[in-house]
Amino acid sequence: MIRSKRPDGRGTGPDIYLDHAATSFPKPREVEEAVVWALRELAAPGRGTHRRAQQAAEAIEGARRAAAGILGTEDFRRVIFTKSATEGINCALKGFVRPGDRVVATSMEHNAVARPLARLMRDWDVQVEWIPCSPSGSLSADALCRALDPPPRLVIFPHASNVNGALFPVETIAEMCHEREVPFLLDAAQTAGILPLQADKWKAGMIACSGHKGLLGPAGVGLLYVGPHVEVLPLLEGGTGSRSEEWIQPERLPDRYEAGTPNVMGITGLHAGIRVVEGHGVENIGGRERELARWMEEELASLAGVRVYRPDCRGGNAVSFNVLGMHPQDVGALLAEAGIAVRTGLHCAPLAHRTLGTYPEGTVRAAPGMETSREDVLLLLESLDRLITRKKRRGIR
Repeated sequence: MIRSKRPDGRGTGPDIYLDHAATSFPKPREVEEAVVWALRELAAPGRGTHRRAQQAAEAIEGARRAAAGILGTEDFRRVIFTKSATEGINCALKGFVRPGDRVVATSMEHNAVARPLARLMRDWDVQVEWIPCSPSGSLSADALCRALDPPPRLVIFPHASNVNGALFPVETIAEMCHEREVPFLLDAAQTAGILPLQADKWKAGMIACSGHKGLLGPAGVGLLYVGPHVEVLPLLEGGTGSRSEEWIQPERLPDRYEAGTPNVMGITGLHAGIRVVEGHGVENIGGRERELARWMEEELASLAGVRVYRPDCRGGNAVSFNVLGMHPQDVGALLAEAGIAVRTGLHCAPLAHRTLGTYPEGTVRAAPGMETSREDVLLLLESLDRLITRKKRRGIR
């Protein structure tokens, strides 16, 4: 628990952050120091032979190699820096899918997937088959098998739901796709840094993730892995600092997908975040967060008047619940007054909420992070218990 001067100006009290599925907070000291160092010392990489440009290029390459380790690939050139998981997904979809293609997705997708697909459906006559998941967010292998006949251009799915943390079995899905020679795009926004990613082992077509969540980096930086067996057209063309005499975007990686001056500060901060994650261990961090999320689910379910939307198998740290008879936004506002930060509403994932039966109001989402303690969760539970007691006294049903 962080105990500090409250940002709402109401004195000193608990400042409990349970919104790690949106972004990690607070950032590690190492990340802050790396961003400040880059801001003060580094110039534009690949745009000069002077010391600061060379240092910037070295910093970018070091971060790319570290990111390759997190993504589980030996070829660091296939790791592309983006501004977010959303940008990476857009690059992948709009660079790989062609007019008239058929794409398979799930009913648990984030709008980072759903909206680009909707655009492709409208403008390119792309056919999208949405596989319905179970009311707990699970994907049926039988349903996927049916959707793969005939083989689509691409399969896309989340590694874990950003609404309730439901895990999607990557190895099983990858095997089914490989049997039919269908590439897949994995949305790992919720799992990078808390579940091992194995791009090479899975023979992944593409993997997109954010840098500011489980990888503990600053906002404004993400990653896209592009596998050797997919042909992805660049979303942007422009200066790369290489092959400047050529009109056409260079083919070599990563230059093909990284037009323009990169976010040197963000990438340097991401590298520092990855080092922190590696120091603790991805499996250690993820195991602890999932254990805390499961315990939170159990304790929430024991409260009278609280409904928890549990996954069959947990992969992420997101826990969704509602207080019966209260709008989730009202619950979130009351928790904020108590110094507890949660996320409410549809979480940019209306498809998932339709699947879980929580549309259109959505849910209250609490997501622990690396430094979240049981004491933090207990304070959440105590605040909810008081809230429910007040509701009963007022006769709200």
